[in-house]
Amino acid sequence: MHEKFEGLKDERYYKIFRGKEPEEYNFQDIMYEKKDWVAYITLNRPQRYNAYTGQECYEMCQALEDVIMDDNVAVVVITGAGDKAFCTGGDAGSYAAIYPERPHEFYAWFTYYERMLYLMRTCGKPAIARINGVVAGGGNEINLACDISIAADHSRFIQPGTRTGSVSAGGATQWLPLTIGDKRCRWMVMVGDEIDAQTAKDWGLINEVVPYDKLDEAVDNVAQKLIDKFPDCMRYTKVQCNFWGDLAWNTFEHNRDWLSVHYAGAEPIEGFSAFLEKRKVDYRGMRQKSADGGSHMYTHGAPLKHCSQCGATYMPNEFEHCGKCGAKID
Repeated sequence: MHEKFEGLKDERYYKIFRGKEPEEYNFQDIMYEKKDWVAYITLNRPQRYNAYTGQECYEMCQALEDVIMDDNVAVVVITGAGDKAFCTGGDAGSYAAIYPERPHEFYAWFTYYERMLYLMRTCGKPAIARINGVVAGGGNEINLACDISIAADHSRFIQPGTRTGSVSAGGATQWLPLTIGDKRCRWMVMVGDEIDAQTAKDWGLINEVVPYDKLDEAVDNVAQKLIDKFPDCMRYTKVQCNFWGDLAWNTFEHNRDWLSVHYAGAEPIEGFSAFLEKRKVDYRGMRQKSADGGSHMYTHGAPLKHCSQCGATYMPNEFEHCGKCGAKID
């Protein structure tokens, strides 16, 4: 080093910009490993089909930031634990328990979800989706954010937003039309039928389908090919390939804001409650409310009633008794 730079070395700088040992992060809900030029990030909630909460998104961001910094990493592989699910999107339990009561908190949660997908696309290194089972909702948006996707032959793909009370607009409505075409995108996000791995390959949603016992071999084969490329050329190639997807991504902020309000409404309450209670969703009953002159946007009618006894206001129209004092409402 030139003498004029002597003494300017800062251990804090090197701690951040040279990568860390995975163990230093003490991750709780993901597994992180680096070996032979490849970083492996694994969603580690197999008991919940690798659905993510804010904690997983936060930890994924930390791992992906480390991928950017570490020159010993040439490729990142993203997968889920076990053999049943790659990722099934946001955890329904969290959605049902937290966001109907605190919908504004969904806006904050989306900070890490957006950043997770952003870092997958901008880490400067190719990202491989190692798909080992069900891919649903936000799990498919993770798949779309990756550069290469290799799936075991038992994998299935579904965008269930309209059946659960959500919208597949955290990547799917932006990137699916570019990846599989407009009509196929509409089939997935509107009709919501699942497709199998071979159909996903035929549609261009994934690159390769292999038997599950050959999945790691197939992922490693592609990883080795990607390692043996010039790193700067690879980084800029990824930037160029992202161009049209980046333009479409501009609608993401609108989705974030709309869902933050929407999750206080009747649709997600009914959708996620039905999922957790393992019952059918009453779609037509909700439609009938609006057809009969009410509104399906409210679980028990618009909050317009008041109590003449205690003065309580803004209670649902369908309430016959005051929710505060119990008096009958005229």
